[in-house]
Amino acid sequence: MDKIFQIGDFVFRLCFPEEAAPPENFMKFEKGPDRGAVPVPEYTYFIKVSDCLPQPEGKVIARRPDLTVLQNGERESRLIGVKGNPDFYAFYQEVAADRAEVTLVRDRIAELHIDPVFTSLLALERRQIKKDAMILHCAYIEYRGEAILFSAPSETGKTTQANLWEKYRGSRTVNGDRSLLGKRDGRWTAQGWPVCGTSEVCHNESIPVRAVVMLSQAQENRARRMTPGQAFPLLYSQITVNKWNTQDHIHTMDLMEDFLGSVPVIHLGCTISRKAVDCLEEALQELDA
Repeated sequence: MDKIFQIGDFVFRLCFPEEAAPPENFMKFEKGPDRGAVPVPEYTYFIKVSDCLPQPEGKVIARRPDLTVLQNGERESRLIGVKGNPDFYAFYQEVAADRAEVTLVRDRIAELHIDPVFTSLLALERRQIKKDAMILHCAYIEYRGEAILFSAPSETGKTTQANLWEKYRGSRTVNGDRSLLGKRDGRWTAQGWPVCGTSEVCHNESIPVRAVVMLSQAQENRARRMTPGQAFPLLYSQITVNKWNTQDHIHTMDLMEDFLGSVPVIHLGCTISRKAVDCLEEALQELDA
């Protein structure tokens, strides 16, 4: 099969066998005749299925339980796995400036219906940083035409706070786990991403960012605006950063500096209650005072 997709400003072609079709949320980013003009792809991924993975070549520049990254000149390749499983399920290899090949292990194809398992095949963060875009771990809601992004480590309460805003303020969750941050018409916007975690809420929408809310659990609700210096390490910890690529790493930090120069970041120590919503709303209103 041969399809065109667009995530943020990155347009790419995906060639894959039917048995390795993308999951439902990924298909929301397809650009077909029924969704307006089809843009010209700038990159192509070829996916194939095999009984075994190719032997990787190059220098190992990063290694963790679920990923080994190798470098061969300016090109990158990756052995991709899942935490808790010692065997890799895919091999990603850049074969030209505009093309990558992905080999899948045949007996692991059933796992591809899981959003991050499929999306990890394509090293999309590597393409997005070249588009001046970053992936933020957050619950992304729309409220009165603007995006509020609840960010924090897993199990802190991002989805809970997003649900409270839906209940008490009539907001709408766009993505329960990720957002792509990029500029549109000079303003930072939250854009769609094909991974939504356990929330199962994933929409392909782009909305200007009102604020980022860094969460922590507390016995009382307190909100305060953070300085860019205070916010930087917290935001950095929730952004996908390839530390093994010095150029991309530096560029990510430059983008973060630009982002923090124009988007307010609020720290919210919160309970699971309507009072948490009231507290944050008051802090947001003070931004306009």
